[in-house]
Amino acid sequence: MSRKKTTILTLHEKKARGEPITMVTAYDYPSALAADRAGLDSILVGDSLGMVVLGYDSTVPVTMEEMLHHCRAVRRGAQYAFLIGDLPFMSYQADRAEAVRNAGRFVKEAGMDAVKLEGGRAMADTVAAIADAGIIVVGHIGLTPQSSARLGGYRVQGKTAADAQRLLEDAEALQVAGASLLVLEMTPDRVAETISRHLRIPTIGIGAGAGCDGQVLVLHDLLGLFDRFTPRFARRYADLFATMERSLAAYRDDVVGRRFPTAEESFPMDETEWQKWASGLTSEPPR
Repeated sequence: MSRKKTTILTLHEKKARGEPITMVTAYDYPSALAADRAGLDSILVGDSLGMVVLGYDSTVPVTMEEMLHHCRAVRRGAQYAFLIGDLPFMSYQADRAEAVRNAGRFVKEAGMDAVKLEGGRAMADTVAAIADAGIIVVGHIGLTPQSSARLGGYRVQGKTAADAQRLLEDAEALQVAGASLLVLEMTPDRVAETISRHLRIPTIGIGAGAGCDGQVLVLHDLLGLFDRFTPRFARRYADLFATMERSLAAYRDDVVGRRFPTAEESFPMDETEWQKWASGLTSEPPR
């Protein structure tokens, strides 16, 4: 049977059947193409690209234009996966109308299927406004990287009974507001599992245990492409940064040692034409 485009209905049906949803971040054409061919249900173009691709210290400096640029590249690479674009910091917090316009740009200009924004009940009205405009919204609670400074850094959220209850109420408020999917980041596994059972919409965990309806990891973490750190919750399936470093060093050594390129890697010239041209040279090259 030929593969069909994954839709939000596909993801909701998976939750209903108890089938795990697979999601990965990707930021460019080749990684999106690989994720799509690997059969991932969904690709998130996360603002984490600010750190793992652009070299920023956090997600905060990422702009709308940077996000749209990468979303367009992912759209060109992915034919089947459900695509989610991350609304960057201050593209939706200050003004609800601006939030709707910016969300619309992700769909209209970059071909995303949905947009994601961070925050709980405080963002419910914004979620509702975007959803009322006909745009699929993905919520994000728990650790919210754009506001990590206010949370005291990259720390697990929902560790006390009161905080767990707050997360549950945030999740329910986002669902009522019209969110179609919810990311739970760095929350205790039993809390995330309980929230997942309480919601009709699917949950996607990142550092939130196995009880969520799906899982997402940053591509650069799972492939070992990011040199700064690997979060505790990320499983590394490869060490491509080390491979890339070794390969580049080998290339450097071959160039310096005049082992690259070889004759097989060069283009010859017909000997008659070479002699005709060489015999006409009137001066020696400078030394």
